[in-house]
Amino acid sequence: MTADDLLAKGSRARRLYFEVGHKVEGQLHGEHLGILAGSGGDLADARLYEPGDDVRKLDWAVLARTGTPHIRTTTAQRELETTFVVDLTPSMTFGTRQQDKRTLALTVVAAFSHLASGPGDRIGAVVLTTSGVQRLPSRTTTTAGPHLLSLLERTVPGEGRAPSLAEALRVVPAQRRGLVVIISDLLGPADWQQPLRRLCQRHDVVVVQVHDPRELDLPSVGLLRVVDPETGRALDVPTGNRRLRQRYAAAARQRHAALAEQIRSAGAGHLPLSTEEDWLRALSRFLAIRRRVRKARRVAGR
Repeated sequence: MTADDLLAKGSRARRLYFEVGHKVEGQLHGEHLGILAGSGGDLADARLYEPGDDVRKLDWAVLARTGTPHIRTTTAQRELETTFVVDLTPSMTFGTRQQDKRTLALTVVAAFSHLASGPGDRIGAVVLTTSGVQRLPSRTTTTAGPHLLSLLERTVPGEGRAPSLAEALRVVPAQRRGLVVIISDLLGPADWQQPLRRLCQRHDVVVVQVHDPRELDLPSVGLLRVVDPETGRALDVPTGNRRLRQRYAAAARQRHAALAEQIRSAGAGHLPLSTEEDWLRALSRFLAIRRRVRKARRVAGR
């Protein structure tokens, strides 16, 4: 699948702007509050008037309440900077029916590129492969989406063991607050929890966990040889043993539940996606739930 095909496929996410507009406008693109005081239009605080201040910025409500002139301070508006952390290690090439995990991952990049495409917004990436961790500087969204997808589509998985996801997370720039979308099957070492927690303290983070149904359930096909794509280690599994299949399924689901809890406890959003699932429906549901949760928190004053 080419970069143009991926862009066309991901463009289906444009519908989410209309279906869950408040969520997209408030979290993924549109007007975003900066972290520095500036000349924007969003009220941040009030301070005592000093000679030379612009009298047009007098806060009359505070003056009436305290009898002392105060100046309104505002928060500058900033464009959203989205950073994708994309796992393209060999395990992501696995897929049994409709598509492999790599194709689904690139489709997610295309979809979020469309969602994070407000005026002035920027997109960058950190790519994890067997060759190491590569950081792609951010660019404006008019050119960043096609450019990034073209680079990712041409990236060869390679052979051998790749660096851990934790190393990729440590490369994410922390200068500006923004959106970080992590796309991985999370099959490597679970040493990413602390780096993820640190990212969540500064950024809005979404972890997209891609998986294939055969990673949760073994088929009954007799003696099955399974190979670790990152180490080359092979193992013959007697899948005709029902008890073994049951133990495997239970362990796989327990691991998925543990990963979901670790992601949530770090403060990130968790979006699990299957290679056989309608990714657009899952993304729409995810955004809608986040919108309701955040609205409830605002009402509760949290």
